[in-house]
Amino acid sequence: MARHLITSAIPYINGIKHLGNLVGSQLPADLFARYHRARGDEVLFLCATDEHGTPAELAAAKAGKPVAEYCAEMHEVQARIADGFRLSFDHFGRSSSPQNHALTQHFARVLAERGMIREVTETQMYSPTDGRFLPDRYIEGTCPNCGFEDARGDQCDNCTKQLDPVELINPRSVISGATDLQMRETKHLYLCQSTMKEQLEQWIDTREGWPILTTSIAKKWLNDGDGLQDRGITRDLDWGIPVKKGDQDWPGMDGKVFYVWFDAPIEYIACAQEWVDAGKGTDWQRWWRTDKGASDVTYTQFMGKDNVPFHTLGFPATILGSGEPWKLVDYIKSFNYLNYDGGQFSTSRGRGVFMDQALEILPADYWRWWLLSHAPESSDSEFTWENFQTSVNKDLADVLGNFASRVTKFCRAKFGEQVPTGGSLGPREDQLIADLTARIREYETHMAHAEVRKSAAALRAAWVLGNEYLQDAAPWTTFKTDPEAAAAQIRLALNMIRLYAVISAPFIPDAAAQLLTALKTTDDSWPDDVAAALQTLPAGHAFDVPDVTFRKITDEERTDWQTRFAGKRD
Repeated sequence: MARHLITSAIPYINGIKHLGNLVGSQLPADLFARYHRARGDEVLFLCATDEHGTPAELAAAKAGKPVAEYCAEMHEVQARIADGFRLSFDHFGRSSSPQNHALTQHFARVLAERGMIREVTETQMYSPTDGRFLPDRYIEGTCPNCGFEDARGDQCDNCTKQLDPVELINPRSVISGATDLQMRETKHLYLCQSTMKEQLEQWIDTREGWPILTTSIAKKWLNDGDGLQDRGITRDLDWGIPVKKGDQDWPGMDGKVFYVWFDAPIEYIACAQEWVDAGKGTDWQRWWRTDKGASDVTYTQFMGKDNVPFHTLGFPATILGSGEPWKLVDYIKSFNYLNYDGGQFSTSRGRGVFMDQALEILPADYWRWWLLSHAPESSDSEFTWENFQTSVNKDLADVLGNFASRVTKFCRAKFGEQVPTGGSLGPREDQLIADLTARIREYETHMAHAEVRKSAAALRAAWVLGNEYLQDAAPWTTFKTDPEAAAAQIRLALNMIRLYAVISAPFIPDAAAQLLTALKTTDDSWPDDVAAALQTLPAGHAFDVPDVTFRKITDEERTDWQTRFAGKRD
């Protein structure tokens, strides 16, 4: 039994995420986890909310709530929505957990002892109006690179250039809008990443088959300009993990917290501890420590391309720099951006479909199928309502749903609600089984490599084979002259519905479960032998005609939704 550790980039706590966020990490990670569970592998699938840093403080202030209370409430909201999309996390943790506090402080102590952390006295923007130092995200201004007027102090969202707040033109406080900012001295800790450049580059070169998107971003950070730079890992904030060396105070660091990008990836490990402490598991170390059994684990991370530098460089520098036997990632699956209907999704402007709104419109499987089959792997992709309608209506309703409906209704009409007996399979059916086997093996190959769109295409191709067989075999015609031959055709087709449910479950788990329930079977064993799998439901086995598996989206609905989600969210 293979063992797979799977993590999704942890979403910020500040509000409900849009579909672009979902398809960039959590949803493909869930697909991968569900597939490996279906194949009988041992899986630990972890995610959490990212609760520290300025986004949490700003969102809490906007909501008029203490930040701890806000984060607790939003964790519940995000967990509920994740469940609505059937994201099958083994644990959905919190980066503010006691486990992450202790582990982050542990890493800081070990890194300091190994000479991997240095103290730096630097000047930082201070706002007399606000009476505090302003971390990078508390400052906005004009980007010196592209002229975008709402660039943040750490990065321009328009051109993606990494920034230092002092580089901004006409900087202002996000809290008060004050522009009378001053530069004052303060002390911070820096992770000495630059000393690990060669080690990190050699490690990246040993990772097999990483997407070009992942490696190109990592190499750019390693080699462009002045190369990999040391990174500040502390901030002047009230909310976060207090700066300590393990459980000891850190002289000169009173009132400071660790930078969110230092503690957030460590939450992947802490989340496994939370999983055990919640009574869901028994041994987290066998997943995370190579001296405790994690050497045989394959660790795969899923994330959007904006998170790649921190997972290819920052987090590995923390783990490698510690000198401790922690499990390093084997494969990073990174995604480009999903755009929305001729522009960009925008959380601030409420443009696009947000996860809670999507579930109010249609069940999760409709969204899961479209998002995964259009995942932005090789380039940015775009959500349009026309494409969404077409894909749902053709792929889900006309191909898969139609096959299940036609077969079960015809069987009920001619043979009753049970798998018919009699007849035998011929050359046409042998060819169908061979073709199905080829498509399923192709599907397995793509899924093993986390090739999401290719997996969806192979799955759809398997569905199409069933419809082509129905058209060719035409059991409704065969029945008129040879009822036993028609019985054999329908017996095979009913078993194909079960097979489709099993292989489709990673993509559309609710529909798969509905079909298995209608077929009155709990056998969801993977079709390693397709011919044998197509004999699972024996003659005489009872079934129900399923309700409509997928309904079609009307033109009126499409037009209404397009208008509804074009503007400002209430």
